[in-house]
Amino acid sequence: MESKAAAAALSALAHEGRLGIFRMLVRQGSTGMAAGEIARATGILPNTLSASLNILSHAGLIESRREGRSIIYSAGYGVMTDLLGFLMEDCCGGNPQICAPLNAIVTRAAECDGTCLTELETA
Repeated sequence: MESKAAAAALSALAHEGRLGIFRMLVRQGSTGMAAGEIARATGILPNTLSASLNILSHAGLIESRREGRSIIYSAGYGVMTDLLGFLMEDCCGGNPQICAPLNAIVTRAAECDGTCLTELETA
């Protein structure tokens, strides 16, 4: 990932509402959620939600697809992975103990069956 794309993704996430939407979609998995479901779950007004979804979409952090009359949004896991890789690329500077806590989080997330979401959020 190039710096410009990383900055756009981080900028899109630099808002509490958009960050919450993104994290909710990450937890939802590839099935995604309809815009109406997102609005009900977050309490965000339709105009604000539309703008937030648009910003996240332009950054590549979410994807959308049409199912009947609904637009379903899901996390853009590829861009999320690229962003995390970009942030971690030069980590540690020869001191692996710096990144050890992050390895533990990744390991827990990889082993998670959906019951550990609350635990991961507090880590």
